[in-house]
Amino acid sequence: MDVSKLDTRVTLFGQEFPFPILLAPTGGQRLIHPEGELAAVRGAAAANATYVISSSASLRVEEIAKAATGPVWFQLYVQKDRGFTKNLVQAAEDSGCRALCVTVDSPMFGARNREDRAKSELPERALPNLQGKDYLDPTLTWKDIDWLRSFARRPVLLKGVLNPDDAVTGVKAGVAGIIVSNHGARNLDTVPATIDALPLVVEKVAGRVPVIVDGGIRRGTDVVKALALGAQAVQIGRPLLMGLGCRRGDGRHARGADFA
Repeated sequence: MDVSKLDTRVTLFGQEFPFPILLAPTGGQRLIHPEGELAAVRGAAAANATYVISSSASLRVEEIAKAATGPVWFQLYVQKDRGFTKNLVQAAEDSGCRALCVTVDSPMFGARNREDRAKSELPERALPNLQGKDYLDPTLTWKDIDWLRSFARRPVLLKGVLNPDDAVTGVKAGVAGIIVSNHGARNLDTVPATIDALPLVVEKVAGRVPVIVDGGIRRGTDVVKALALGAQAVQIGRPLLMGLGCRRGDGRHARGADFA
């Protein structure tokens, strides 16, 4: 096979990507860089990469989207206050976010055993896209996806799918895409690796909607493996944060961030 000329472009939801790599939503980036998400979104544009804004970002979604010169998506938690959630979705859409990635694997905060053992504590920080500290809603069900789709003007993707049957239910519910994700393996210690869950989900989805995967993508060969197993694209989180932390510019060490 002649590989002297390669084309890595992919089209998802009417948007053309120069390569099948998006920047995953990660929150609290001001713990890592003084400018936080503003620095990250500028770097994404420089790399021609789509940046997924996190609900747990340090800044309002409107501020981050305004600073973007490249395409952005938005990661959404369906919060207890549905009115607040609806206003947040509309703010993201009005700001130019091209897709909504709804995190469905966190109806409540996970048992983060490694963090407990390390006795880690994050400093107080602003979370302007979240309403209160107890914002996750344990009553989240498929009817809430129907509710969201009833007014959303952008493609709705389900983020956090590991069970193939859940992927099928999502497709039947009319979602535009599936994101195979285990929340950076941070919420529950015993969840399967996304690379193991991916082919099972792809088989059940059977090409009806695009499948994206995140979690554990560290190098180019990881991307190739994900594509070979049926993913249309990948999202990377920790590599983004590592790069952001290396360019702090103030001589201080970076702190941890949240994976949405």
